[in-house]
Amino acid sequence: MKVQYLNPFLDSASLVIEQLCNVSIRRGEMEMTEWYYRDDHTWIRIGMTGQLEGDVFFGLQNELALRIVSAMMGGFPVNELDEIGKSAISELGNMISGNASTLLFNQGIVIDITPPQFVQTKDNLWVARPAFTVPLDLSDMGRMEIQVVVGK
Repeated sequence: MKVQYLNPFLDSASLVIEQLCNVSIRRGEMEMTEWYYRDDHTWIRIGMTGQLEGDVFFGLQNELALRIVSAMMGGFPVNELDEIGKSAISELGNMISGNASTLLFNQGIVIDITPPQFVQTKDNLWVARPAFTVPLDLSDMGRMEIQVVVGK
């Protein structure tokens, strides 16, 4: 897997979240890991098909997910991820991935993305696979990570 596949997702996440939440984003170091699930995170999974097949996982600390949903709803306080909150945070993954697919297209890589899947437990997942992982710090809002798994 090439790192060029990860950068469009990082660039897109930075752009979308900066606009939605009015925060600056600082990227952590990229590392090659195995995809892993953490209970203290809200996870959104987007599948990729076409010239690049695999999955992108957006992992947001639970408190960060609530803060982002609040920002998406015009600052309305959000204390739990109900169905509307889950839909909003899923749409965030969709917005980031749609923009990233355009950036990939501009690099000559044509992909389609699947609708976002809100992942609540690791039971619906499979064995670990290699992933490029990068954390993103959203100022004082919290931390999220993007994990790109290419190949099934």
